[in-house]
Amino acid sequence: MVKVNKDLCIGCGLCTSLAPTVFEFDDDGKAKVVLDDADAAAEAVASCPVSAITAE
Repeated sequence: MVKVNKDLCIGCGLCTSLAPTVFEFDDDGKAKVVLDDADAAAEAVASCPVSAITAE
């Protein structure tokens, strides 16, 4: 399960660039999960500058 911690997310857009099928921005400019795919999100999880993304 892919999750974004909204309290940590700074809306930098790295996750939406690395995994556009998994993430998009919500109305607050923060990332949200639109497709729960841990494999596709793996690079975004590892690259998030504030460690706001987790995947199990």
